[in-house]
Amino acid sequence: MNRRIATLVAALVPVVVLGVVGTVVTVPFAALGPGPTYNTLGDADGVPVVQIDGTDVDPTTGHLNMTTVAVRDQLNIFEALGYWASGRQGLVPREEVYPPNKTKEEVQEGNQADFEQSENSAQLAALHHLGLPVVLVVGSVAPDGPAAGLLNEGERLVSVAGEPVASVSAVREAVSARSPGESVDIVVEKDGATRTESVVLGSRPDDAESGYLGVTPAEEPDVPFTVTFNLADVGGPSAGLMFSLAVVDKLSPGELSNGDFVAGTGTIDSAGAVGPIGGIPYKLIAAREAGATTFLVPSQNCDEASQNVPAGLRLVKVDSLDGAIDSLDALGRGEDAPSC
Repeated sequence: MNRRIATLVAALVPVVVLGVVGTVVTVPFAALGPGPTYNTLGDADGVPVVQIDGTDVDPTTGHLNMTTVAVRDQLNIFEALGYWASGRQGLVPREEVYPPNKTKEEVQEGNQADFEQSENSAQLAALHHLGLPVVLVVGSVAPDGPAAGLLNEGERLVSVAGEPVASVSAVREAVSARSPGESVDIVVEKDGATRTESVVLGSRPDDAESGYLGVTPAEEPDVPFTVTFNLADVGGPSAGLMFSLAVVDKLSPGELSNGDFVAGTGTIDSAGAVGPIGGIPYKLIAAREAGATTFLVPSQNCDEASQNVPAGLRLVKVDSLDGAIDSLDALGRGEDAPSC
């Protein structure tokens, strides 16, 4: 009897040890999966996700949901295997989410900064689409650049080398078209006072033959109302498109969703260009489970999206804010829209 017990114990010891190790030791992977979705036309924690004050807002009742990816870290062996086997999660090397040269806090701070930038770009893109005024200002001045001591942050850029400028690209084109050493007149305005500064251009760090001003221009809204985005604990730039659509929807008549449950994702710049994002398979799952029937997909994510689309979800390919709105308008008329 004692020999049988000893044999049984000897057989169970490796299993027990493996079980203990499996619950204690973490693996170098993170799990990605469907995260929360938020209706940008609705409320979160009792406040509008996209809040506009100071002007009349068109009533909206539809769905324009932004989507997120849930990240789970510090997984033990059994947790990692469970997520992998679920079919709803994916495992990626942890360093893809948390680079080894950054702390987790630094990654989260970077994601938050990207999120705030996406909010700013979303508002500007919406204003451009609606034809509402935006001003171009000096965003920052390189301390050792040609314009240091001549131009100041916050001043409105009126013209460069005699050419009126109304966009960031216009400033870059006007400066890059001139040679280093050339003197260029820059007209700026502050508090109603206009002045002209002559700046001797330097050389671009990446192109020695192109002029360099040492100024980062930025666009700012010039409207009598404020737009506030009220989502906490969400990071990254991928909500830009859906935020911009919500601003347009609230400031224009009608419903962009046409009564459908529309979800989507995509970065956006101030000119309205839509860019790709990560985690598209999980965002598609999250959107469909929330009730979405139409999903706006950045064109560069179309291949991956079409291979992972859940049943009952229509994919609409978008490259720009204008294109997304045109597609939604077409669907509302019963017509086709570009698809993945």
